[in-house]
This record gives sequence, structure tokens and C-alpha cells, in this order.
Amino acid sequence: MGKSVQTTFRIRQFQPADLERVIYINRTCLPENYSNFFFTDLHERFPATFVVAEENDQVVGYAMCRIERGIIGLKKKGHLISLAVLPGYQRRGIGYALMQEVMQAMLLYEATEIFLEVRVSNTPAVNLYKKMGFRITKTERSYYANGEDAYTMSQELPFKSEKTAR
Repeated sequence: MGKSVQTTFRIRQFQPADLERVIYINRTCLPENYSNFFFTDLHERFPATFVVAEENDQVVGYAMCRIERGIIGLKKKGHLISLAVLPGYQRRGIGYALMQEVMQAMLLYEATEIFLEVRVSNTPAVNLYKKMGFRITKTERSYYANGEDAYTMSQELPFKSEKTAR
């Protein structure tokens, strides 16, 4: 019998009561921090694309996005603004599950593509996104406050899951 990975987390919609915990995760994991208003505004405008990962009734990760119009025409694009998982919970499929959830939710807003920016030095995240079919479309020089470059990565929607039908 093959090795099975037991998932003990669940993905659910962000609720305003999660705000303090999401801000804690953001500040713990990422150098880019946002105001309370920024989180709340994204939730109010795009609630389906703001999700959290919960384990034992504790929020351990989140992903938040917005929907933007493309430069040409009326094509809608999903923009992953921030994704973070607390260090003790990483490498367990939580980031992948959060991404699957928001990519599915973006279809509700008629998005046909998703894009994101990621630090060029964040190899685990770059590898996760590549595993999900993202491609690097450009390098943004000095994108981050500390001068580090970012890759812009994108993928067409709908996302095709690697899981096969049972």
C-alpha cells in the first residue's frame, strides 16, 4: 500500500474575526506588511478570493487576491496579493491548497488568468508556482522595498488540478 499524507487542515473563507491572526501571519512570514484597511478592503471587494487555512481551530495560513482588468480590453485577471503559511505548517500542502482554492474562486469573478509577484530568492514559492503550471513572464527589477527583484508569474484559468478522478 502506498504512503498516504494525512491532511489535518481545512481551507475556508476569511471572516473579519480572522483579521488579527492573518495580520500576525503576514508579519511573521513576510517583510511586506499591509494596513488593517487593506486586508478588510480586499475581503469586502473580493470575498471569495480571500481564504484561510485552519488547523485545530487555529488559522495557520492565508491567501488574498483581487481581480483586475487587463490593459487590453476587458479581460479580467486574478492577482495573488499575498500568500503565507506559518513556518511550522509549511511543506504540508497548505500553500498548494490555498492556491487551488483562490484560483477556483477567481472563476466566480470571470477571471481568465492569474498572476503574482514573488521574490527571486524565494525558491520554495517559485517551485510551488511552477509545479502548479505558472510560468515566469518577466523580472521586475528592485520590486521590493529592500531592492530585491521579483518574478512576475502567471497561469491561465481555469486551473487544471493534478488530481485524477476517482
